[in-house]
Amino acid sequence: MEPNPQTPEQPHPAVLELARLRAGLAVGLSVEQSARLQGTTDEELTADAEAFAAELGLTGPPAPPAPRSGGNRGPDVGNGAGTVTGGAARYRQRHGLDEDGRRPERRQDNGDGRNPFTERTYTIGQG
Repeated sequence: MEPNPQTPEQPHPAVLELARLRAGLAVGLSVEQSARLQGTTDEELTADAEAFAAELGLTGPPAPPAPRSGGNRGPDVGNGAGTVTGGAARYRQRHGLDEDGRRPERRQDNGDGRNPFTERTYTIGQG
């Protein structure tokens, strides 16, 4: 049988990696930076993580992400127009539709009340 390479003072590599990650992330280090921590106990790893973070100028847990750029999302955001009903009403308003979605009837009017198609404005064959 092969002897166990781990001694009681040396933790399993997976446990040690997890302890490094926990110590590093607690002080704001990235995963790559946390992998560089030295020590075998939680106290040693925490002390090394705090010292490393101080050298890098990090203080405390990581800052929240910066707000997304893009400015105002539009004047109709948040006033009910973001719903399906609000969008349908806005579409009807922009396209001149009534509540049932139909266009109002338009009358062709030439202004004097006469039918423009009954008038003869030209003659054929006379010249």
